[in-house]
Amino acid sequence: MRRPDKGRGPASASRLLQSWATRDRRKLSMLPKRKPLQATQLQGDEAVEAICAVIRRIPLGWVATYGQVAAMAGLPRRARLVGRVLQHLDPATKIPWHRVVNAKGEVSYSLSRNGGDVLQRHLLEKEGLEFDDNNRLDLERCRWRD
Repeated sequence: MRRPDKGRGPASASRLLQSWATRDRRKLSMLPKRKPLQATQLQGDEAVEAICAVIRRIPLGWVATYGQVAAMAGLPRRARLVGRVLQHLDPATKIPWHRVVNAKGEVSYSLSRNGGDVLQRHLLEKEGLEFDDNNRLDLERCRWRD
């Protein structure tokens, strides 16, 4: 028996849509099932602690990307969570939050940071990191690899 999703061209897609619209579930049940995403092991405070632990390990004069920190904290594909955690940190904290940049090597500018982005760039320059004409760091040269 041929699977309904193995048709040729838009006609088979049209038939699947028609089956869905008419609630003919027999054809739709033959479609391959998606694998559910695995739930992240770390939640809440555990995730925050894991992210902060990785950031504390970034040495002076080096940077890491949001995605890199997420992966090292055991939270792959959760770069936005890293950004969210860093956004809620006190700028005067001992965690070197300023050493985390986006995947392009840029400081992520945002109105919600209340000047934290300017402070971040200043702190990175103070550590000896140089930005190019496009306001980017050379990640090939200054990305921290643990």
